Amino acid sequence: MRIHTGEKPYGCQQCGKHFGLRKCLKRHFMIHTGEKPYTCQQCGKSFTQPGHLGVHMRVHTGEKPYICEECGKGFTRSGQLGAHLRVHTGEKPYACEQCGKHFGLRKSLKRHLMIHTGEKPYTCQQCGKSFTQPGHLGVHMRVHTGEKPYICEECGKGFTRSGQLGAHLRVHTGEKPYACEQCGKHFGLRKSLKRHFMIHTGEKPYTCQQCGKSFTQPGHLGVHMRIHTGEKPYVCQQCGKGFTRSGKLKVHMRVHTGEKPYVCEQCGKSFTQPGHLGVHMRVHTGEKPYVCEQCGMHFNHRLNLERHVSIHTGEKPFICQQCGKSYTQNGSLTRHMRIHEHPYECDQCGKSFDQHEDFEVHKKTHEESPYTCSECGKSFSQKLFFEDHMRIHSGEQPYTCPQCGKGFNYKHHLQDHMRVHTGEKPFTCKQCGRSFNRKGTLNRHIKNHTGEKPFICEHCGKSFTYKGNLKVHMTVHTGEKPYKCVQCEKSFTYQSNLIRHLQTHSGKKLPFSSMQEEV
Repeated sequence: MRIHTGEKPYGCQQCGKHFGLRKCLKRHFMIHTGEKPYTCQQCGKSFTQPGHLGVHMRVHTGEKPYICEECGKGFTRSGQLGAHLRVHTGEKPYACEQCGKHFGLRKSLKRHLMIHTGEKPYTCQQCGKSFTQPGHLGVHMRVHTGEKPYICEECGKGFTRSGQLGAHLRVHTGEKPYACEQCGKHFGLRKSLKRHFMIHTGEKPYTCQQCGKSFTQPGHLGVHMRIHTGEKPYVCQQCGKGFTRSGKLKVHMRVHTGEKPYVCEQCGKSFTQPGHLGVHMRVHTGEKPYVCEQCGMHFNHRLNLERHVSIHTGEKPFICQQCGKSYTQNGSLTRHMRIHEHPYECDQCGKSFDQHEDFEVHKKTHEESPYTCSECGKSFSQKLFFEDHMRIHSGEQPYTCPQCGKGFNYKHHLQDHMRVHTGEKPFTCKQCGRSFNRKGTLNRHIKNHTGEKPFICEHCGKSFTYKGNLKVHMTVHTGEKPYKCVQCEKSFTYQSNLIRHLQTHSGKKLPFSSMQEEV
C-alpha cells in the first residue's frame, strides 16, 4: 500500500534519505559503510546486492538474454535494451534545461551538462589536462605512453582511437560517404564536410581579438596568431630561417636541396610547389580567369588582379613607419624597408644592398664573368643577362603584340607597349595629376616639380635632370662628334645639328620625322 500512499517510514540517520522498505534502507546503508558482501569468484569484484553480482557474471559467461527485435543485438541488462530501442524509435526523453538539447540516455544528458558547468573531473596526472569523461582521459593517456592499439592492415600505420583508424581506411578504399547537399562534393570525414559547408554559409566563428580577422577553423586562427606574436616555431636547420607553418618550412627546404618535383609536361620547366605549376600552365593555355570589373582587363593570377585594382582605387594600405611612404603591396613595403636597414653588405668592396637578389648579382662582379659574347666580346656574370644581350645581335624578338604584331626583345617592353592599346596610364603624378603609362616616365616628370638635377658634370659643375643630357653635354669637353653625315662625312656634336645640316644636301627643309628616317 505504501506504493500508492507514497509513505516512506524508514529514514537513513546519516543522510536523511527515506525508503518504503526496510531492506531498501539496509542496502542503502552499505553506501555509507562501504560494505560489499557479494564477491565474484572469477575476478574478485564486489557488489552490495546479489542481483548485481548475477548481472555481472554475464560478463564472464557472455550471456546476453535481452535481444533487440529490430536488429538482433543482445544486452546483459533489460535497461540497456530499453535505452538501445530509442536508437530505432528516435525517442530522446532527457532534455537539457539550459539549451533545450535532447538525449536518449540520462548519462548522455549528465555528460552534456558539464559543457554548461565547465566541470572536468577527470585530470591527467602528467600534464594537468582535464576531461569530462574517464574514457576520454584513458584515450588521452596514450599521448604520453605512445600506445597506438589500432593498426591499419594495409599500411601498418597506428592510431590511438578506433574512429581514427576507421576514417584512415577510407584513404585506401577511396570511400567518401559525406556529401554536400548544395554542391554535391563528397568527403571522407564528417568534420571535413562540416568545415566545407561554411564556404556556403560564409560562417567564420573563430575571430582574432587583435585584428578582427575571422576563420572557419580554430587551428587556422592559432596559426594566424603567430603573425601578432611573431612566433616562428618551424626553423630551418641549414640557414636558421623561421616559419609559422610546417608546410612553409618543407617548401623552403627545396631551396637548399634544389628539389623541384612539379614538372610542366609541355616545356619541362620545374617548380617547387604545385600551385606555381598550375599558374605556369596558364602561359600555355592562355587562360586568364581573373577579370577587372572596372576596365575588363584579364589576368592569369589573382594577385596580379589585386595589384591592378589598386590602380583604380588608389589604395596604398602598406605604410612605412619610418618615412611614411605607402605602397599597394606588402612585398613592396618589405623591399622599401631595406633602404633604412641595408642588410646586405659586400665583404670585398663594402657596397650595401637592399635586396638579396641584387646582392647576389653584385657578388658575381668580383668573380670571373663566364658568359662572353662572341660578337662583341662583352662578358656577363649571369646566363639570363647573356641570353638577353644576344638578342641585340640576332635581332630575335620573341615577345609579340597580339594586337599590332610589333615584336620586342624583353617581356616587360611588351607589357609597357600594351598600354598604348589599352590607354592605361597607371602612374599618376600627385602634384599635378598628370598620368603616364610608364613608371620611368613619371619619375622623369616629377623632377620638373622638384627641380632636381642629380647628374653633375665633373668638368664644369653644370647639372642636368637626365643622365642622357649629361652624356650629350660631355661631348663639349671631350670634343667628340658622334653624329656624321653619310654624304660629306662632316661630324656634329648633336643629332639636331646633323638634321639641319642634311637640309643643305637636299635643298629643302624636311619634317623632323622624315629627316630621322633619312638619317
